[in-house]
Amino acid sequence: MGGFLDKPKTIKHNDSGEGNKLLYGVSSMQGWRCEMEDAYYARVGLAEGLDEWSFFAVFDGHAGCKVSEHCAKHLLDNITSTEEFRNGDHVKGIRTGFLHIDEVMRKLPELNQNAEKCGGTTAVCAFVSPTQVYIANCGDSRAVLCRQGVPVFATQDHKPILPVEKERIHNAGGSVMIKRVNGTLAVSRALGDYDFKNVKEKGQCEQLVSPEPEIFCQSRQDMDEFLVLACDGIWDVMSNEDVCSFIHSRLKITNDLVTIANQVIDTCLHKGSRDNMSIIIIAFPGAPKPTEEALEADKRLEKQIEEITREEVETHQITDYYELLQALQDRNIEGLPPGGGLHAKYPVIERTFKELFPDEKCEFYEFYQML
Repeated sequence: MGGFLDKPKTIKHNDSGEGNKLLYGVSSMQGWRCEMEDAYYARVGLAEGLDEWSFFAVFDGHAGCKVSEHCAKHLLDNITSTEEFRNGDHVKGIRTGFLHIDEVMRKLPELNQNAEKCGGTTAVCAFVSPTQVYIANCGDSRAVLCRQGVPVFATQDHKPILPVEKERIHNAGGSVMIKRVNGTLAVSRALGDYDFKNVKEKGQCEQLVSPEPEIFCQSRQDMDEFLVLACDGIWDVMSNEDVCSFIHSRLKITNDLVTIANQVIDTCLHKGSRDNMSIIIIAFPGAPKPTEEALEADKRLEKQIEEITREEVETHQITDYYELLQALQDRNIEGLPPGGGLHAKYPVIERTFKELFPDEKCEFYEFYQML
């Protein structure tokens, strides 16, 4: 929700850590939106008795950032403090925690001073234990698990047009118009959004918008490479396969997950995403390791792109950046990052263009919206 800026805010908030034989990297960027509404949480090693467990979550707020920020701070405690979770029924504990925080927030004055305009947030989170990965999703942020370079599991986005979601909305007296709840909200499950949760004769999970997460349990395997949690600003322009193949290929070049997470976000920006973007990459012991061969191949590719860029400018007397990008897209350049393609190497093209035309004032991002 919200309007757009004249140019994107590309400063990124990064975070990283390691422990429990895991590495993680976070990148979060406001982009074209007038406000940053995303939030995240990452913690390796939980409370006493859960030292070998880790928790990661991404929250994509709408109509403000208050709900997403509150959930980032408090969802974990709401889950782990449940009787079910403490007694080992982790799936029920996660569900109870989601429903509890949704009820608690409804009563908080700082979140609900104007009930008719209270925002909400999607939520996707993961508990990683030594043997299992528990994934919970509420809304259209998404979790994808990658093994051997391909996605083997992904959550399904909760959109109003899905038959089960649409039936619940209709049963609560609502409608689905232009793929939105009552023509307004693009997700059918979320935390907050209390103006969609006021049907008195219906239960908490039977409202127009439900706070109930879908919960999945995946047994960990030696072939597990990484888990991605990201908001829809990523998935709007890259598929599950794209993201997995891109990260898989970058892990052969660097083990710096923050660098890779930043590259994912920049690639999505170049592909035309206009939303806030946040991503957490959690690498397992089975993740690819950097190799000298892959690093040298990437250096050769970037040198080739620079040479082709100069060739296009000099041979065809191109002085317009948009025309240059179109010409480069028509070239059959081999070895581009899978899933990212030429978009992943736009920084090389930008740098070369600036060297060729040092006096040219160019807002590169304007052109990416045109392609």
